[in-house]
Amino acid sequence: MEFKDVVYKLAKDNADLLLRKHRDYGPSNIALAPGGPLNGLRVRIHDKTARINHLIDSGATPENESLRDSFVDLCNYAIIALMVLDGDWPND
Repeated sequence: MEFKDVVYKLAKDNADLLLRKHRDYGPSNIALAPGGPLNGLRVRIHDKTARINHLIDSGATPENESLRDSFVDLCNYAIIALMVLDGDWPND
């Protein structure tokens, strides 16, 4: 598979997951986060980065969320942050 095709496949897979999670959570968990949406995302990104660091540094095998899952979440938090910054995240 060519690099471009892999990029598009990963982007689509991430987008599909983000849309599924958005249906489950709705927009309020971001829009109404304590300290505002960017602060809420900053906390989530910090927690996810700490988890990634722990898994890499310890070599531990997680029981629930894989290292790959953590990176996918990190990518999707960045997409949400861009939507917030661009004024495209719903406020309710």
